[in-house]
Amino acid sequence: MSDLIGHDEAWREWHSALGSARMHHAWILTGLKGLGKAQFARAAAAQLVAEPGIKQPPIEMHPDILIPEHPPENKEEVKKREDGQPYKRKRSIPIDEVRTLQRRLTTRPTLGNRRVVIIDPADDLEKNAANALLKSLEEPPEGTFFLLVTHRLGRLLPTLRSRCRVLRFTPLADDQIEAILRESAPGADAATRAAAIAAAEGSPGAALEFVAQDLGKLHQLMLRLIAEGDEHFALRGALSEEIGARPDRERQQAAVDLARAVVAAELGQEAARDGRVIEAHGQLVRLGAQLPTYNFDPGLVAMELGALLAALAMPRETA
Repeated sequence: MSDLIGHDEAWREWHSALGSARMHHAWILTGLKGLGKAQFARAAAAQLVAEPGIKQPPIEMHPDILIPEHPPENKEEVKKREDGQPYKRKRSIPIDEVRTLQRRLTTRPTLGNRRVVIIDPADDLEKNAANALLKSLEEPPEGTFFLLVTHRLGRLLPTLRSRCRVLRFTPLADDQIEAILRESAPGADAATRAAAIAAAEGSPGAALEFVAQDLGKLHQLMLRLIAEGDEHFALRGALSEEIGARPDRERQQAAVDLARAVVAAELGQEAARDGRVIEAHGQLVRLGAQLPTYNFDPGLVAMELGALLAALAMPRETA
């Protein structure tokens, strides 16, 4: 599977544990978002529950692979789900989902001797849900294994981390992401792939999301802003136009993430401006963190990006 490229070491560690006399009951799969941790978890779960001579159903329908969901956002969204319509989900995994899961754990596995619980991502567990899950990790039912997918290990409760074995996933090399993009997004041109690779920081999932946003022209404008500056604001105007007059949150976030990656690549290029590079990068990190919750004007966001980038070429121009 292309989305699992580059994780040979993780598979070696997993298979070594799987073949040992005592398999640890709880694992944390940690690394950047988009590395393929969720796909790894599902494939690993399928290996755990497999029984000789017993045909296994697809993972999504497997009675012994349990994956709590983000439930509908509200009653209106519940109705949409019941009617088979697309619906909005909550951003977090509430305690009710964990309680429902725990009730399932009071029974024996259906097809064999093992059952797997996948929490994807564990970052989204509400605090009381995480505390409830901790009780199951401390006293796991016989034959039950837990795979916790996390993008930011530090967000998990220390008590949760202490009960689990950590399996780390490292960023992929640029040539590996290039190979994935050529296979999974054959219609993307070279400029789009280059922008996606620059912004993804080793995450193939992020690279594919960037390809979907078609950021090749945006990438070139950002590079020009850093190289040429923007004394007459022409490039900033072009940047704003390329992002769009009414971009959705995903496109704004992609533009900020791309700018952050472009700025990060400048560190060490010229020692005299490294201080400005670090300052611009910090401001982009803060802006990226605020976008999901603040209702910023898209035009102002675009101009802010342009100013931060142009400031790296023009010392007297401040963001």
